[in-house]
Order: sequence, then C-alpha cells, then structure tokens
Amino acid sequence: MLGIVIFTLVLLMGRLITLTDLVVSHGVPLLDVSRMILYLVPSFLVFTIPMAFLLAVLLAFGRLSADNEIVVIKASGISLLQIMPPVLVCALVAVLLAIGASTIGVPWGNSSFKELSLQVLKRNISATIREKIFWDDIPGVVMYTDRYDEQSHTLKGVVIHDGRNSDRPMTIFARTGTIGGMNGSQALLLSLNNGTIHMAGKGGLYRLVQFGEYSMTIGDKNGGGEISRNEPDLWLSELQRQIDDPATAVKSRLKMLAEYHSRFTFPFASLVFAILAVPLGMQNRRSGKSGGFAVSIAIILTYYVLMSIVRTLAEKGALPPAVALWLPNLIFFGVGWFLLRMASLEKAIPLLPRKNILDYFRKAV
Repeated sequence: MLGIVIFTLVLLMGRLITLTDLVVSHGVPLLDVSRMILYLVPSFLVFTIPMAFLLAVLLAFGRLSADNEIVVIKASGISLLQIMPPVLVCALVAVLLAIGASTIGVPWGNSSFKELSLQVLKRNISATIREKIFWDDIPGVVMYTDRYDEQSHTLKGVVIHDGRNSDRPMTIFARTGTIGGMNGSQALLLSLNNGTIHMAGKGGLYRLVQFGEYSMTIGDKNGGGEISRNEPDLWLSELQRQIDDPATAVKSRLKMLAEYHSRFTFPFASLVFAILAVPLGMQNRRSGKSGGFAVSIAIILTYYVLMSIVRTLAEKGALPPAVALWLPNLIFFGVGWFLLRMASLEKAIPLLPRKNILDYFRKAV
C-alpha cells in the first residue's frame, strides 16, 4: 500500500502542479480539482500496482534472506518452490485489481476528466486563455492567440490546430475571433473572422479554404458532452467494435489492437514480477529497503522501456499486436523462472556475482 501511494504521487506530481495552478491562479473550485485528481488515479494505478507489488516482494524476501530465515526454512525441508504459493496468490490479487483499473477505471476516468475539464474551461474561459502561449486545455485542440480581451472575450492573431479527426487534421489562421459557451450545452463556440483553413487528407491531398466568418464548436452542442476520445478513453466493447469494423483504417486498427492488449499485459506484469522478484530479493542481503527500492526501479525501467518499444512496433505493423504486447511479459517470465530455478538449486546467478548483484542494479538506476 505504501508503494502504491508513493509511486502514484510521483506520477501525479506533474499533473498536480498544473491542477494546483488552476486553484491558485484561475480560481477553479478545489472540489473540481479534487475530482480531476480522482479521475486521473485509475490510469496511474495500472502501472503503480505492479510496481508496488514488485517492491513489496523484493523487500519481503530481502528481509527473510538478511535474517537467514530462508536458510531455516530450507533446513526444515521446505523448498523455495513451496514458498511460492502465497506470493502467487497475492500476485493474482494485484492482477485483478490492475485489470479492474485498466478495463473499467481508465475509460471512466479519462472520459470523466475530459468532460469536467471542458466544463471548468467553459466556466473559466477568461482565466484560462493566455496571450502568446500555446494551450491545449481543449481536448484535441491546440490554440494560440496573440492578444486576448477578457471583457469581450475577443481574440486577435489566432492559430488553431484541430486534431480531433485524425484522418483530416486542420490548421486555422484568423485575424480576429471570439470564444464563449453555448446556452444549455457543455460545448464551446469559437467564432473566427478573416482567415484561412489548411486541411490535410489521405493520399497527400491538401485543401486551402479562405473565409470571412467561420464558427466551430468543441463538445456536443446538443448537451451530451461528447468530446474527442482516443484509444485509452474507449471501453473494451467500443475498442472491439471499431477493430471489427471494416471501415476502420489500418493504422487506427493497429493502435486499437495495441491498446486492447495493453489493457491486460500491464496488469499481468504483477504475476511476472512475482516470479522474478523472489530470487532477486534473496540476493539482497545487505542493503534492506534501499536496495529493494533500487532493484525495483531498475526492473521497472527495463520493463517499461521494452514495453514502449514493442508497442511502437505493434502500432507500425512491424509485429502483430497480440505477439508484441505480450512479448515483454514472456521475456521477463523466462528470466524470472531461470533465476528461480537457479536459486532453488542453490546455484549462483551467472554473470552476476552473488555478493555484488545489488551494485549492478544501483549502477543501472
């Protein structure tokens, strides 16, 4: 539990600075900011639950090894493999919690966060927009304005990149414009004057449109609050529906397949870490908690770097997503099983001296 709290706070730190600024500088109610934090937590729990479980196993077996309790257990006729069932039961609990966070918490939290952000933005437009700064508070839209009049909500020198439709992104330049909320709706209305629209399409197509007056809405003008949603915001049923839809572009289908499998591969890392952490924890005799933390950070960095690489390969079609996303778990499981086997046979881990294994991980961190 301590590991979950610490790792989650570390990952939240970057967002907390921005959210705190909303309270201090923009006058956003603390209740709204607290709700935003709550909506962000599930997306971090998918990562922090396996991380915390890995740390817990390393600390537990490091302490057992340091106090020579492992030696006593083995001397009583209990093998290392017989010690594993309690660890695996705890790993399955961690897997179920992480799967719940990834399949239910993440789409609910991401969608709710975007909807609440749009509501806060609508209520605090004058406090949110800043001159000469690119801001992306509107989901899927990046906007820049050279000058902004807070009294009349008038914009001058406007540049907008609208990437909500990935098949047809638009860049809009306008001399002037106004921004405001729509009555009875969660949507925002942008009214732009005297500008151009640059649109890129499939096959290298390009269109240039000049306009005297152009209006665009962000959010659902009918009040439904539907805003742009990307792969992490979709429920599993929605991902499966779009994957099976023949009209879905190949590039989008690969991203959705990668997202679909990642909803399960990340949670199952807890089970893999259970196999890997036991023999490594037994090697950590001298440094206690600090050593366990160093080893856990090294393993986590290696795992997530490898996961990022294979996910990129899956999204580009270099590897099938079903193979690529499970490959890091298979690799770490194989390494963990080998180390566990070596430890159960009282053999030293090859290439890593038994007494100095912690030094290698510290250098890696």
